[in-house]
Amino acid sequence: MEKYKCGWCIGDALYEAYHDQEWGVPVYDDDTLFEFLILETFQAGLSWITILRKRENFRKAFDNFDYKKIATYQQDKIDSLMQDAGIIRNKLKIQATITNAKAFMEVQKEFGSFSKYSWAFVDGKPIKNKLKTHKEAVATTSISDTLSKDLKKRGFKFVGSTVIYAHMQATGMVNDHEINCFRYKEV
Repeated sequence: MEKYKCGWCIGDALYEAYHDQEWGVPVYDDDTLFEFLILETFQAGLSWITILRKRENFRKAFDNFDYKKIATYQQDKIDSLMQDAGIIRNKLKIQATITNAKAFMEVQKEFGSFSKYSWAFVDGKPIKNKLKTHKEAVATTSISDTLSKDLKKRGFKFVGSTVIYAHMQATGMVNDHEINCFRYKEV
């Protein structure tokens, strides 16, 4: 028997696999948090499925999201990325990725890890919402507003409240699975 899933993922195998295996699972690993942060910044103004379909290309193009390497990218690498049809070729977002890698490491220095820093905004545990349907989900909250402002103050780019709330959902800081979804209790 088919398990009930959140309505937003139905109909696309890649979306369903992402929903079933990753979305909303609490992430405390800095490498994974950085990957999601960068993917969310590239998603700004686009659909998430577009990013998912290009995810492996992003991994190759951005050295498997190694923020230490990304922080050292020079103009020749930016030029190369701008020629890569496998990713979103947006110069501002590419430059923001480099800026964000540097800012990410500064946060790590100050707090010990990016995970400790970001999870502190939700007191270290996921917020469990009780959505009957995915249409009840919000795009921003006061917490995403606060985290977004703090990231911007620290020099991060493309981290508006909507991007940050999507990041919080993806990394399990918020459980926005529908209450009838089989993943709601699992995560």
